[in-house]
Amino acid sequence: MDQKNFIVAIVLSVVIIMGWQTLFPAKPTPPQQQASQTTAPNAPAGGAGTAPSAPGAPSPGAPAVQQVLSRAEALAASPRVTFSTPELLGSIALKGARIDDVELAKHREELDPKSPPVSVLSPVGVAHPYYAEFGWSSSDPAVKVPGPDTLWTADKSTVEPGKPVRLTWDNGGGLIFALDISIDEHFMFAVKQSVENKTDKPVTLFPWSLVVRYGEPKAEGTYVLHEGPYGVFNGSLKEFGYSDFKDNKSQKLSSTGGWAGITDKYWMATLVPDQKVKVDATFKGTGAGPNIKFQVDYVGPGVTIAPGASGSYESHLFAGAKIVRVIDAYRENLGIDRFDLTIDWGWFWFLTKPMFWVLEWLYVQLGNFGVSILILTVIVKAIFFPLANKSYAAMSKMKRLQPEMEKLKARYGEDKQRMNQELMQLYRREKVNPAAGCLPIVVQIPVFFALYKVLYTTIEMRHQPFFGWIKDLSAPDPLTILTGFGLFHWQVPEFLHFFNIGIWPLIMGVTMYLQQKLNPAPTDPVQARVFQFLPIMFTFMLAPFSAGLVIYWAWSNTLSIAQQYYIMRKHGAPIGGKAQPNVALPATTPTPVPANGGGGSGGKKGKKKG
Repeated sequence: MDQKNFIVAIVLSVVIIMGWQTLFPAKPTPPQQQASQTTAPNAPAGGAGTAPSAPGAPSPGAPAVQQVLSRAEALAASPRVTFSTPELLGSIALKGARIDDVELAKHREELDPKSPPVSVLSPVGVAHPYYAEFGWSSSDPAVKVPGPDTLWTADKSTVEPGKPVRLTWDNGGGLIFALDISIDEHFMFAVKQSVENKTDKPVTLFPWSLVVRYGEPKAEGTYVLHEGPYGVFNGSLKEFGYSDFKDNKSQKLSSTGGWAGITDKYWMATLVPDQKVKVDATFKGTGAGPNIKFQVDYVGPGVTIAPGASGSYESHLFAGAKIVRVIDAYRENLGIDRFDLTIDWGWFWFLTKPMFWVLEWLYVQLGNFGVSILILTVIVKAIFFPLANKSYAAMSKMKRLQPEMEKLKARYGEDKQRMNQELMQLYRREKVNPAAGCLPIVVQIPVFFALYKVLYTTIEMRHQPFFGWIKDLSAPDPLTILTGFGLFHWQVPEFLHFFNIGIWPLIMGVTMYLQQKLNPAPTDPVQARVFQFLPIMFTFMLAPFSAGLVIYWAWSNTLSIAQQYYIMRKHGAPIGGKAQPNVALPATTPTPVPANGGGGSGGKKGKKKG
């Protein structure tokens, strides 16, 4: 049994280490600045009767960018309609009718409240443009449609919630294009595209929208969280990595309902087509190197506009922070299919989402997410209290039997099969289940990952303080060994980060060690040393984790220690220390028969007879 436990421990350790390397590989080097010359995408294409692809931007005819501009210089290159809401600051470029200037009013790049606001979308001309466009395509090349150089006319200089702006453009050939753009109090733009036909012939046009991002962003580099292009198509979530679209690769999907866009850890730009009509979506990459362009677009069904009539198409653009309550409200109010999946809840979503709602409710009541984590841990412990009690009671019995197990090992050490038989008889006689002690750990694993997803994924935890030196629960403990626990202010080199352990990871390691001392120690000294090393290994492994998660783990260990100590005292099990090796076996333990048929153990060994 000890050998099996040893093997299980080694396998688990290897799995954890390999899983760590898989989930947390080395972070990629951030991309270089975009080259000064942007690449022109293909022109719209499509034969008669087929929906053409949405054009890229900028396209042929757009002025080439000669140098990387500051944000202010890039914004000044086009007349603009500005907006300022409780959540968003920015503007819409009249040249190309691009939504390309979106900043978050309530979220800063750093913990310092004086740091710049987070930028979600950025104009052409900066190092990494990132923007959205809406337009029309035609299968007839003779029909002039608006493009990236089109200068639209606005009926007002500002747009605000409840007061949309109307952009218009006359193609000079009898078609008048209009964009009615409105914005709500959060992060959603509503866009109504319309065309008035003043010619004497019907015209068929295809509405499209796109999101373009230049350069591959610096991502977290983990498989715990998805960052990059994704969307919901016919009720199914599709996720793609940026590497899927290098070398000019593309993916085409069709769907009725759903959404498509590009996400970062906390922010996203997502297109939401009309949920009742079928659209054809395309994910693609063009170019290479630092100026590679990633594009997500969709083309709606053709709209045929009779002479003297008008045609329209309505859609939405989300550009902002992935706040859970806001996302869920859009899903319900706008009927967006599975819009809640814009937030990566992970495999344990059935635990992660309820855990988030409980945490948020506790935060509203208590005003501190750290305290909410502590209270949630108590709630989890209370839920699993009966199961934990049963498991700890089994572990207490195992520890009480440890002297007898040592004696059996001394007596049958050379005969593993006989020793295992005697151990199983001992377990049955004492009504002990040796596997029961593993249940608390098994139960804790999905809860651990669910809480980790909450702390790692949801923006609600970002920049939330605890007490003392913890100012951001979603970031690692800042007071580390290599900084003298805050005495030395220097940038720790990347190759030393593995040894950069904070105060809370050290506390967690101590609690894990103390909890381990309450468990039955392996009888084999090699196995015992391996198990003693586990708290040290976990201390190093959890050091880069978010402080909120490490606080949860340390607090959970502390509660487990108190509970286990009480149960062991109740069952009379020894507390701590090694097993006593010289405790005699009970009289009911079978006595082995020597191989030579003699009586005492002190006699000479004889040869075994056939």
